[in-house]
Amino acid sequence: MRVQDVTLPGVDAADQWCELLIHTATPEIGKQWTDTGAIHEERDLKGRAEGETRTAPGHPALTRVLRQHIEDERLKPGDLLFQGETGGILAGSVIRRAWRSARKAVLPPHVFDSPTGRRVYDNRHTRLTKWLNDGIPPAQVADWAGNSVPVLLATYARCVEGQLPDLKRRLEAAGDLPEPPDTD
Repeated sequence: MRVQDVTLPGVDAADQWCELLIHTATPEIGKQWTDTGAIHEERDLKGRAEGETRTAPGHPALTRVLRQHIEDERLKPGDLLFQGETGGILAGSVIRRAWRSARKAVLPPHVFDSPTGRRVYDNRHTRLTKWLNDGIPPAQVADWAGNSVPVLLATYARCVEGQLPDLKRRLEAAGDLPEPPDTD
């Protein structure tokens, strides 16, 4: 992702959510599996037409982090948002080491030793589950995630919990059946 793919609100804006524009996927697959001998392969987004993009929201906390990072690193619009030592794509091994260190620093040992959040990709599952549990409509979550609604629900429907009391209150607020007329 490049700096120009992040839309940051003004520092004094009331709404501090940023927007991330995703153009392609660049998975690390290993140079033995690419035609070019590169470790990463750039691909169009899964399930989208060639060249199509998608956007995802960025929480205000992420907005603050990105704004500071861009300023501290003096990044220009065309620069990669997070760069390796030579300015290219950040190595997966560096990301995995940083993730492991961060987990170890903040998690109790029994959680660190568990599968919870072991892979960086687990953050995606956590976020999608949280959005669904927070009542974000599945169509919106699927759009942000780059999934179809059927794939999203097939994967996450069993993870949605805790909404029943709120749903009951909403149904009650919508009203009940009318009282039958008095037939005396």
